[in-house]
Amino acid sequence: MRRACPLLVGLLLLLPPAVAALPTVVHEGRAYVELARLVELLEARVEAGGSERVTLRVGPHAVIFTRNRAEALVDGRPMALGAPVRVRGGAWLVPEAAAERVARLALAAAPTLVELRYRSYPSFTRVVLETSAPLAHRVEPPAARELRVRLAALAAEARVEAVGDGFVDELRLEPVPPGAVLRVTFQGRAVDPRVTTLADPPRLVLDLRRPDEDEARGRKPPAPALLRTIVLDAGHGGHDSGAVGPTGLMEKDLVLDITRRVARLVESELGVKVLLTRDGDYFVPLRERTSFANRERADLFVSIHANAHPHASWAGVETYFLSSEATDSEARRVAALENSVVQLERPAAGGRANDVVKAILWDLAQSAFQWESSRLAEIVQDSITRSLRIPNRGVKQAGFYVLGGAAMPAILIEVGFVSNPAEERRLRDSRYRDEIARAIANGIAEYKRQWDQAARADGRAR
Repeated sequence: MRRACPLLVGLLLLLPPAVAALPTVVHEGRAYVELARLVELLEARVEAGGSERVTLRVGPHAVIFTRNRAEALVDGRPMALGAPVRVRGGAWLVPEAAAERVARLALAAAPTLVELRYRSYPSFTRVVLETSAPLAHRVEPPAARELRVRLAALAAEARVEAVGDGFVDELRLEPVPPGAVLRVTFQGRAVDPRVTTLADPPRLVLDLRRPDEDEARGRKPPAPALLRTIVLDAGHGGHDSGAVGPTGLMEKDLVLDITRRVARLVESELGVKVLLTRDGDYFVPLRERTSFANRERADLFVSIHANAHPHASWAGVETYFLSSEATDSEARRVAALENSVVQLERPAAGGRANDVVKAILWDLAQSAFQWESSRLAEIVQDSITRSLRIPNRGVKQAGFYVLGGAAMPAILIEVGFVSNPAEERRLRDSRYRDEIARAIANGIAEYKRQWDQAARADGRAR
């Protein structure tokens, strides 16, 4: 026997309308809800724990049901169900009251739209959905000229954003209970997005890469040259000491030493030309570093730094690439710390307005290499963490001025925290510096191997 769940009907004014239609079944004289129906309705996730236990993920919450028990765990805390959980014919049945509780969790966790924005670059269009809470999503296979992204439980009103950048025509957000759908209409053939989820604030980022002119016309694009020139950039220098450790280790000295070691390894083992933005204790303005790499027609730009944090316990290595959307608040903090160097530079004519224009132009210049920059960052970060066995703080993205304007893949490596007394001691050790340099060089070597392999496979490598 089935009937509409009155407790869920009572949430009709608060929850998506479809919840009211969720039926119950009567089992052993009690009202139950099929867990699978609730999961489908709320677009939750289920993690099986064998035949006796199942975990339901609703936004940030975890609800654990155990077969034949009248108690569940909600975020680790017991919750009385009033009746035991049953399994009938392979289907999990949860008491009606439990279904109501899960629905309320979904309501509390349901994200709302803060902002829908986009930005057009020469090589891709970026779409950003900023929400009040983390957003579950599902990308559907693209149709001829349309891409659809299902947004679970998102509370948002219908809206249309005209893009018209020659690649993306418009963005259309439509409420589709119990969530919403983002429809991206293209002026030509639809493409698969590169999807990134970011925090502080929660954002879903869709990068839509433009097919180049050769691809669009069915021609094979020109092959890249073999990787021959690398610019290594030791951060800070001169009157800019960078971060300073508790016993006085200065970032500028540490990273110059490591950069020189990397240069020797790369040049001797990979047979490429290596150039340094500085080879002594002197100051180089941020904009001059990538300008130097551009003048030398470098194939890669790698900037080496050391981190610092007010909490002395923070440790580990992280690698960054340039992006208009920072991974999280910590990534923004690190970028702000490194970007503060501009205050030590001599002010240029034109002042702040000039700087804003240049920042936009730099962002546009680097955008064409963002995919390769992120891949280089992943390879180098993986090499360092596997070799040194230190905390892996991951690959992140943020708006580093020093990476702006690089007409090649560019990354920034934070090799450790000089503010951590234990890490500072290790970073003073010459053998440990050799290990860091070797790990970075190995990462560059692997990236070069893949780069050159792709170039040779085409048969037209120069």
